[in-house]
Amino acid sequence: MSERESMEYDVVVVGGGPAGLATAIRLKQLSAEKGHEVSVCVLEKGAEIGAHILSGAVMDPQALTELLPDWKSQGAPLDTPVTEDKFLFLTQTGSKQTPEWLLPDCFKNHGNYIISLGQVARWLGEQAEALGVDIFPGFAAAELLYGEQGQVIGVATGDMGVGRDGQPTEHFQPGMALLAKYTVFAEGARGQLGRELIARYKLDDGRDPQSYGIGIKELWEVAPSRAKPGQVIHTAGWPLDSDTYGGSFLYHMKDNQVAVGMVVGLDYANPWLSPFEEFQRYKTHPAIAPIFEGGKRLAYGARALTAGGLLSLPKLVFPGGALVGCEAGFLNASRIKGSHAAIKSGMLAAEAAFEAIAAGRQQDELVTYPVSFEKSWLHTELNKSRNFKQWFKKGRTVATVMTGVEQWLLKGNIPWTIHRTRPDHECLKPAAECMQIDYPKPDGKLTFDRLSSVFISNTNHEENQPIHLTLKDSSVPVKLNLATYAGPESRYCPAGVYEYVKDETGHDRLQINAQNCVHCKTCDIKDPSQNIVWVAPQGGEGPVYTGM
Repeated sequence: MSERESMEYDVVVVGGGPAGLATAIRLKQLSAEKGHEVSVCVLEKGAEIGAHILSGAVMDPQALTELLPDWKSQGAPLDTPVTEDKFLFLTQTGSKQTPEWLLPDCFKNHGNYIISLGQVARWLGEQAEALGVDIFPGFAAAELLYGEQGQVIGVATGDMGVGRDGQPTEHFQPGMALLAKYTVFAEGARGQLGRELIARYKLDDGRDPQSYGIGIKELWEVAPSRAKPGQVIHTAGWPLDSDTYGGSFLYHMKDNQVAVGMVVGLDYANPWLSPFEEFQRYKTHPAIAPIFEGGKRLAYGARALTAGGLLSLPKLVFPGGALVGCEAGFLNASRIKGSHAAIKSGMLAAEAAFEAIAAGRQQDELVTYPVSFEKSWLHTELNKSRNFKQWFKKGRTVATVMTGVEQWLLKGNIPWTIHRTRPDHECLKPAAECMQIDYPKPDGKLTFDRLSSVFISNTNHEENQPIHLTLKDSSVPVKLNLATYAGPESRYCPAGVYEYVKDETGHDRLQINAQNCVHCKTCDIKDPSQNIVWVAPQGGEGPVYTGM
């Protein structure tokens, strides 16, 4: 194969979400303020900025205001202020609303905005380009590049035009090496390169295992009579059992649009559980279904999110680079918010990188980044909610009571800390020990199947390329996952990627429909033996989300 060409920048940012773009913007702001030129590029694996971005989302504008104080006059797409908060506890047939005076501050959204995070990312991309940032969409960073002392010196993009057999086709183009004084990783939850960095530099030593959830979301256009722009509804309870972490969101946006979704913690125990079907079932609840009568589903997507909070944050820096945003795990699960934390972490990393470059340093540890984080309002916020996810291992009732005690009674001034010790992939019980779940068939109006859902995610992968969902050992799925856990891949994947089929001899085998993959990373996280490894396909492939 041809030798790679290379380009050099002061800072290479991997990932064009809010964390990565905030990093790039802040670097260019400091460059202009201090009169010290800094070259910055952003690599984005999606076909365009925002194509792979999926979030609820209600946004706290605090960090955005720090980054771009004139965001409103510059046309940032934060145009639906929250007008009402409702928190419901659901039973199968009923609902009970928490009185407003009992809602902890973490569930209050006054001053926040209902947004499409994809649209916000696109707008941030425009701001970054206007400041002189080079943005390369459609280029997936596929390989870490190391120097002689083991420091990160940049990344290489994936080769294009490689056939299913691993050999170059007539369309082959070698990847490019992007070399940097510092490389900032902002791939989102369970990033491919971030996972390697955390393992190589042991960044998670002494930390709790990271905890994840899968977020599944649909965008609807509802009847005008059902629309309540600015209304935010969160629920807990049905359809999830009391031992499974999770809940739903329903956000009324402008133009009669409603974002609806569910988060299910990936530490669930029952291998028969399907997050996708739980979400479809949720929409049939008597308190929820009427909102969608006469409506039309516009979009669908799914994405893993980090939920471990402060106690699961890895060390943020290593020789030559840093982790920001959900790559590190800055999301505040108690507030169900991460975009403000992503932006703030990116700003802090940028300030540390600029200081180092201005001082003539390169490819060392940006030690001032974690120090400034510990002094920031973001650390204070995450510290107040550090136990939130941990309480749910004691069941929903205990978690609800203790969240009330910690967040409402004590206002986050908590004298105790609870630790987790088990990663999500170790939490599944054998299928024989668990109750099977009988999910109703979709009606095609309110509830849907996976394949029709993937269709409206605009997901596309070139079929003649190496499968990007790789197995360390091809015998494990049948010998372990199917035999012990009844093939959980077919249920935890929200896109129909994994299915067990009979081969020509009548034996079971795992079929991987990689073209369906929406890049949620759930398989990489939940696979009980960690045998599935997600790697980036050719750049530009995957979902193309609009309005998500």
